[in-house]
Amino acid sequence: MKIKTAGRFDIWLTALAPAIWGTTYIVATELLPPNHPLLVAALRSLPIGIFLTASLRQLPKGIWWWRILLLGGLNIGIFQALLFVAAYRLPGGVAATAGAIQPLLVVIFSWLLLGDQASKRSIIAAIVGFIGVGLLVLSPAARLDWIGIGAAIAGAVTMGLGTTLTKRWKRPVSLLVFTAWQLAIGGMILLPIALVFEKPLTNLSVTNLLGFVYLGLVGTGLAYMLWFRGIERLKATAVSCLGLMSPVVATLMGFVVLHQTLTPIQLIGGAIVLVSVLVGQQTNRLSDRSTTLKRNLL
Repeated sequence: MKIKTAGRFDIWLTALAPAIWGTTYIVATELLPPNHPLLVAALRSLPIGIFLTASLRQLPKGIWWWRILLLGGLNIGIFQALLFVAAYRLPGGVAATAGAIQPLLVVIFSWLLLGDQASKRSIIAAIVGFIGVGLLVLSPAARLDWIGIGAAIAGAVTMGLGTTLTKRWKRPVSLLVFTAWQLAIGGMILLPIALVFEKPLTNLSVTNLLGFVYLGLVGTGLAYMLWFRGIERLKATAVSCLGLMSPVVATLMGFVVLHQTLTPIQLIGGAIVLVSVLVGQQTNRLSDRSTTLKRNLL
């Protein structure tokens, strides 16, 4: 199961995005002020989005105004709001497991919007990844809240649809400008919601500011730019499978930084997720071979 060199580089670079997102939980709990999830989500995307957009001096034109409004909402604004509703109402394991349905949803969206027929490998990778995440993070005592579960699934739908539409609509500007637009729009959607439901932040410490800087520059700006780059270069289904790396990294961070223990079931779940990610990337490689063969025949 060897992956060609150029494809491997794109895969690893794209995988950095969900790996970085996997550090969000540890940063939020250890460095940021508590009980402000929506405001934190807004502040991690809005300042850097506005700064980059102002610095680059490019705004959407024509049809791209409503496209960026939709993409920014799906990929960042609405997705982050639903994510934090799920996080508040569910244990982390239940939220992560419900969200792990995203690769399967991307398989469906890719078929409907991109005309990409789902291969057996991609379907198997999505299902196996879902099971693996469940084993990795879902505890037997986890409580269920149907509003939280609905929010987690809706979040997976919005991010999956945003991923597919980003693949369908070829960006008209540089990757940095394209990312900046979505961060700004997503932050603008989140900020009024946060101000309605949460109290203002007060008495920020140096540690809090460092946490915001990391989340803004690395956890949001860099991570989303790598993610959108990957969507352009890989199949949407392959990119969505890479997203399963986020709960794996989050679990490892808990083990390394917080000294949490890992059970044999969790280790098996982590191994299953990694296998599903690998299988998902093989579907991308097989698709590239098929495309190359068709071009040669023509």
